[in-house]
Amino acid sequence: MTTKTVPFFEYPRLWTDDRDEFLSIIDNVSSTGGFILQQAVFDFENELAEYAETNYSIGVGNATDGMEIFLEAIGINPGDEIIISSHTMLATASAIKVAGGIPIPVDIKDDDNLISISAIEDAISENTVGIMPTQLNGRVCDMDSIKEIADKKGLFIVEDAAQALGSRYKGQHAGTFGLASDISFFPAKVLGCLGDAGGILVNDKDLYHKMYQIHDHGRDVDGEVKRWGRNSRLDNIQAAILSFKLKSYDKVIKRRREVAKIYQDRLESINELQLPAGPVIDGDNFDTYQNYELQADNRDELQNFLKENGIGTLIQWGGTAIHQFKNLGFNQICPNTERFFERCIMLPMNVFISDDDVHYICDKVEGFYRK
Repeated sequence: MTTKTVPFFEYPRLWTDDRDEFLSIIDNVSSTGGFILQQAVFDFENELAEYAETNYSIGVGNATDGMEIFLEAIGINPGDEIIISSHTMLATASAIKVAGGIPIPVDIKDDDNLISISAIEDAISENTVGIMPTQLNGRVCDMDSIKEIADKKGLFIVEDAAQALGSRYKGQHAGTFGLASDISFFPAKVLGCLGDAGGILVNDKDLYHKMYQIHDHGRDVDGEVKRWGRNSRLDNIQAAILSFKLKSYDKVIKRRREVAKIYQDRLESINELQLPAGPVIDGDNFDTYQNYELQADNRDELQNFLKENGIGTLIQWGGTAIHQFKNLGFNQICPNTERFFERCIMLPMNVFISDDDVHYICDKVEGFYRK
């Protein structure tokens, strides 16, 4: 019997599905000689800002650079503490460290696995200056409650929105609730390019100019050097590719929500699983499903079973939460996060898988728990 194969993500198809368009884009950009900070970048930055309904965007080398740049522009002093979720990529914490601050990871809620509001309140100290929620897996946190805390305590908000372009909370786009945010265009992201790339979203004009200067050796949009900076510039070929893909981005989100609906309908009756929220139209959250991350009893056995049946899965962040990096000096206690990381697993979620693929995955998950 031949086993069907459903990879977690088909990276080659990023190229093959749009090969002719990409070759044309590469030829057009290369023929002009405009490789760095030319029209394709300016066009994409305008398109991205318009899509996210924010005043400005800046194309940068990657999302981690984006976080480091906006934290440097805001101004972090030694000893300043910024509260983050323990369920996030290490880059979220490292960006704060690089900027001179101290990342404080806190626990997650046990319903949607996003940062816990009560844990934020408990972690605030005299050294706390900001909150940096991660809009994880294409879902936006409870920003009303986070903004209420920030306003009450005089804290700033910045967002790690690397996984959440197009996600909304009460109609407002991820990445537009605080002073600034980062977006990732890593190939496997919902809007992914053919290499490393990222973006920054910002509304404030003065902060925009500070970040623009930092990302290009201190030069402002007029070319005048006004501060020390670095080199973190989105190149024109990747920008042109992202502009092309942004045109069909809403269709991509629609497809991912369709896949999530199949998972929801097929798996919600399995008591051994805890699924993410299903796609809804009229609720507070509009999710883009960067990942389909669930909790599963006997997670390791399930993962091995799915692998034996040709299905690729992934445990996010290599199965390690931020507070569990003891060698980096973290000593926080996050019980919800620890329970979650004993059970979490991500099923294939992308536009390349067919309905038949999704049903095959569901058949095997059902079979594992019914055997």
